[in-house]
Amino acid sequence: MAYNAALGNRIRRIVARRRGISERAMFGGLAFMVHGRMFAGVLGRSLMARVGIAYHARALKRPHVRPMDFTGTPLKGYVFVGPGGITTDRQLRQWVEHCLRHARALPAKQRRTRTPARQH
Repeated sequence: MAYNAALGNRIRRIVARRRGISERAMFGGLAFMVHGRMFAGVLGRSLMARVGIAYHARALKRPHVRPMDFTGTPLKGYVFVGPGGITTDRQLRQWVEHCLRHARALPAKQRRTRTPARQH
């Protein structure tokens, strides 16, 4: 599924000039990362929002918000916000800022190290 490039550009303007932000093609859409952690993205015309487990239930009560579900099981801490919930720049900024704060507050990711192959 293609993603809405205009929504991607709107998010880019919000996070411009911030440290540690990168983008990655993911889930058939576009993911925005902070220090390697996804905090928001675009899939189709919807915002993928990493709101955190503590805010998940409250986020689902907001208009135009639905569970983020790829496999039949909703991902806790993530929601989709439909176009009606992000029509204004203020609405989008509130979601993106919340997600960015949440992702920055998470513990540092542990670097994966490869385990050496066993010798026989």
